[in-house]
Amino acid sequence: MTDFADLAQAMGAAGADHDRLMLAVDAAVELIGVCAHAGVTLNRQGECLTLAGSSEVPSMANKLQNETAEGPCHVLDRDEETIISTDLPQDQRWPTWGARVKDELGIGSSMSLLIFTARGSYGTLSLYAERPRAFSADDLATAQALAGHLAVSMAASREIMGLGVALASRTVIGQAEGIVMERLGVDSDQALAYLKRVSSHTNTKLVDVALTLVRTRQLPAAGAQS
Repeated sequence: MTDFADLAQAMGAAGADHDRLMLAVDAAVELIGVCAHAGVTLNRQGECLTLAGSSEVPSMANKLQNETAEGPCHVLDRDEETIISTDLPQDQRWPTWGARVKDELGIGSSMSLLIFTARGSYGTLSLYAERPRAFSADDLATAQALAGHLAVSMAASREIMGLGVALASRTVIGQAEGIVMERLGVDSDQALAYLKRVSSHTNTKLVDVALTLVRTRQLPAAGAQS
């Protein structure tokens, strides 16, 4: 990975979200010279979960956040896009976590950046350096660009997945309509109305009704047809 163009191309070609996350954390360490470790964290109901890490350190730092109930990622639904600590053991926002991260993991400073788009958040990108006051303004700009690239890539992949699910749903509903048309001698509008009645009467999603019909080739009970 040599620049953002290569990173964007690699992220676009990645087959799974975890692969994209790993590309991002590895790129952070490569592109930001003072960054010794990088990770992606998801806060789930107040617990910091490590989704990807360039080493074991991000996971260990998150474990300490959970143990101490302190740290930049421990606040659920935080508002700050970027949280920087220039000297962790002296940071009064997290006195216990900062001291333990320094003593146990050898980390002196950190940056934590939200990975988000207008449609949602995908967690935080956390960068760790061994010495205090390690990150420069240029490092911050690079980290923000990384977080932005990752957010766009994650959003695009999920839109594609959502489109695939929608297309599959429409396909199976169309197959179910065809079966109903053949069995009952009705047109497509009547077949769809029939499937919707079954869905309503059985409190089952329309696509699930269609999947069952396509799989079993059996029409629902007559009582659902009324």
